[in-house]
Amino acid sequence: MADAAAYRERLSVPVRWWLIAAAAVVTLFVITAVPAGLIAGTAVGALSAVLLTVLFLRYGGALVEVSTEQFRAGKASIDRAYLGKAVPLTGDDARNAFGRDCDPRAYLVLRSYLPGAVRVELTDPHDPAPYWLVATKHPEQLAAALSQSSVARS
Repeated sequence: MADAAAYRERLSVPVRWWLIAAAAVVTLFVITAVPAGLIAGTAVGALSAVLLTVLFLRYGGALVEVSTEQFRAGKASIDRAYLGKAVPLTGDDARNAFGRDCDPRAYLVLRSYLPGAVRVELTDPHDPAPYWLVATKHPEQLAAALSQSSVARS
């Protein structure tokens, strides 16, 4: 039987990205349809709409989930037994963690449109990543869910 998730979040792209994409599709349609005709404009507009939709759904489809057994972020998951301290980051701390202070060996789930992140230390000696850095809308809640898992194991 699957355990209920203590925390679950999908890192969906913001509405403003969809609005910008719609404007781009209309622009591509117009700049193609005017000189080349309505059929060419429709083809270019439809193709760009499909490509942008697929891109946004894949990029925004990343899942962050904490269950009683695992922590999942994006395409990776790790047993909670290997999780250390979870630190919520916001503002400059989050930006610096993904930038100048980032260890190149770390596992990153970066979403530039999200305001915060959580840095989760790893205790597995065989894992080459020293920590996971995961973007999130709710850094305090995610860190609390991960910390509860640490307390529960003690």
